[in-house]
Amino acid sequence: MEDKIEVNNSGPAEIIMEVPTGKVDMDNNKSNTVRNQSISEPDITPSISEFYSGKTVFLTGATGFIGKVIIEKLLRSCPGLKAIYCLVRPKKGVSGRERLHDLFNAAVFDRLSDEQPHFSEKVFTIDGDITFPDLGISEDNRTNLCNEVDIVIHSAATVRFDEPLRVAVEMNLLAVRKMIKLCRQFEKLKVFVHVSTAYSNCDLSHIEEKVYPPPVDPKKLIEALEWMDDDTLNSMTRDLIKDKPNTYTYTKQLAESLLLNEGSDLPLAIVRPSIVTASWKEPLPGWIDNYNGPSGLYIAAGKGIMRTMRANPGDVADFIPVDLTSNTLITVAWYTAVMKPNRCLVYHCTSGSQNPIYWGDMVKIVNNHFEKLPLDSCFRRPACQMHENNPVHKYFIFVSHLIPAYIADIASWMVGKEPRMVRIYQRLHKSMENLEWFTTRSWTWTHDNSNLLLKHMSEEDRKTFYLDLDKLNWHSYIENFCNGTKMFVLKEDASGIPAAKAHLKRLRNVRYVFNGIIMVMLWRFLIARSNLAKNTWSLFMGLVYKFVQFFRITSTITKS
Repeated sequence: MEDKIEVNNSGPAEIIMEVPTGKVDMDNNKSNTVRNQSISEPDITPSISEFYSGKTVFLTGATGFIGKVIIEKLLRSCPGLKAIYCLVRPKKGVSGRERLHDLFNAAVFDRLSDEQPHFSEKVFTIDGDITFPDLGISEDNRTNLCNEVDIVIHSAATVRFDEPLRVAVEMNLLAVRKMIKLCRQFEKLKVFVHVSTAYSNCDLSHIEEKVYPPPVDPKKLIEALEWMDDDTLNSMTRDLIKDKPNTYTYTKQLAESLLLNEGSDLPLAIVRPSIVTASWKEPLPGWIDNYNGPSGLYIAAGKGIMRTMRANPGDVADFIPVDLTSNTLITVAWYTAVMKPNRCLVYHCTSGSQNPIYWGDMVKIVNNHFEKLPLDSCFRRPACQMHENNPVHKYFIFVSHLIPAYIADIASWMVGKEPRMVRIYQRLHKSMENLEWFTTRSWTWTHDNSNLLLKHMSEEDRKTFYLDLDKLNWHSYIENFCNGTKMFVLKEDASGIPAAKAHLKRLRNVRYVFNGIIMVMLWRFLIARSNLAKNTWSLFMGLVYKFVQFFRITSTITKS
């Protein structure tokens, strides 16, 4: 933990620490009953697919985990959709267009490719970057967007928990301001959906579907960052974010306030997903494409690298499958455009209040699954344990992580290979520390606005854009999730499972031999000091000798 840095209230920091007094729309604090009465329902509600027919969507974060699923779902379930414009930045010498079309070879698009071989003809690249002035969009592309776009889904953000505050503000806060400026120019805009996080107010234990007053005026923070140097800002970060665990949740809350204040003239909606994880049903069960969050921990546990994890086994692991997140965003856009609520509604996309899975149960499922269907080239057997007590957790990190890592690296060095296990564990421990805030606490979220979606959806739409978590079986879902990490992240083939099982058996035998040697050494050099201990040792070894002799005699008689 960083030492708390005292802020001089008479200096520049006073400007930043001031809480805004009047700009946040406090009507969001009214009851949902009052809010919902202001929604005028049309005489005929179009289905979701009918609504999207002939429409053009502008999507940021298209190359991200959620973005890929949104593209796939929209094109497959809304065949009348006119076009999707995707803001994509060039990366490592690869153009935005090349990056986007490379995605279409991923497994997530296999089903769509079979059903609609020419689906990519509806997807267009807008070269740009959320960190650039005016999003880096050319004048021609801007003109085209202004004339064509009906629906905006803003998913781009940095999700790194340890991002420097200046970078987090640039990507999660200033990008929202740029999007508001751009959307005001869209002649046909019907809805702007902003993807936030259920943990934007994680300093509270009970979170409602409303925008809370921010701890800092976003405008004043942005102004201060213009003149503040990085060293000063970094030294003040902990005091600025206060009860928030990281810059990600902090800037996400500020972004909601900024959106509400500066974009109040736009048709807005905010969706707050919790921990977005592998797909439940579509486009295929267990699909995942990254090491972020739980998938990285699953792989570390499956490889036998992670043996301890700091978490409360009785706390809820609030996972939300990525296909449910995508369905929620698509449905919220439909609902906002059709029902036209007179204020920005917030929608929670979480599982804990409806169908919870607990950290302790989840770890048991993961351990058992990887015992039956192991990953290739495991470092040790999968046997992760949870420890809520931090000193106990630190003890097991030393015994179960660091000691084996140094032994492995010494052995690698001796045979001329590059030592790497200590480096791997350093990265793992950093990830575990970033997640501890979320694995040692539980939250409750309200779902009044989210329930409105189900209420107004037709039976057919409820099947196509499913949002109901009641039918989700967590045991089978977690197993599919584990399989997804093996297939889609590690690219391991199922044909290698027999060899992986054999390797796991060898590791088990090595463990038995190692533990046996340790027991003998402890007994011989630490315990066997008295005559009683020596006599007991002699008796034990004598019994072992007699047993071996008896076994040999029996075997000889049987053969003859």
